[in-house]
Amino acid sequence: MEDKTWGCSSSEDSDDEVYLQNASDEEELHFSSSSMPKLQFRNVKSKSCWIEEMGMGEVIEKNGKTWVTTGIVRSGKIYSSIEETLYLMELGALHLLDKGGRNISLTEMYEKVSNRKSGCCWELFEVYRHLKSLGYIVGRHGVAWSLKSIKSSHKPVDLEVTEESKLVHMGSKSEFSINKLFGELQINDLRPDFDVYLPNSRFRKSFPGDPSFLLYLSRNLWNNE
Repeated sequence: MEDKTWGCSSSEDSDDEVYLQNASDEEELHFSSSSMPKLQFRNVKSKSCWIEEMGMGEVIEKNGKTWVTTGIVRSGKIYSSIEETLYLMELGALHLLDKGGRNISLTEMYEKVSNRKSGCCWELFEVYRHLKSLGYIVGRHGVAWSLKSIKSSHKPVDLEVTEESKLVHMGSKSEFSINKLFGELQINDLRPDFDVYLPNSRFRKSFPGDPSFLLYLSRNLWNNE
């Protein structure tokens, strides 16, 4: 999976302002015996514009608290990956438009995932959806939640996703070495896909800390026809 660069602004990311805005909007998360959670939204959906060149959705209207743990922040804007976008659409929490203002359907997004567009395949999406339904916080490995999370490590901000910037939490040298080792580990063509965090009501994109574990998906699944 190739590394992608999302965001290239030297300005400060207003993380707190982004995810606290509309924080008074409430939604309730209910789990059933099925793998899909049921969200009961009291307010209108959020709205995003799909940017095909980026393979991401740019959030243009935020509602609810879901964005606290979803999407990356760049220049005060939130961008969601294809798996995040599709997951929220399935829950009825997101209204997606193209650049021309046309509604994009679930079927269209399913086709993108089935065609392995934007760095995602169907198996990877199902893994993401299952983890989210269990309450985990899930982000793309190697993509910082915000530029602040890189700056907090006291390293210069690079427009490219470098090996050093893959780890947004800098502890001792030994801790960094261990995390870097696992982050670069490849066994039988395996490499990290997601950083996964335990459910945490105090999670902040500007200071996410180390993930609880890394998720690897066997690339053999990608090649099955």
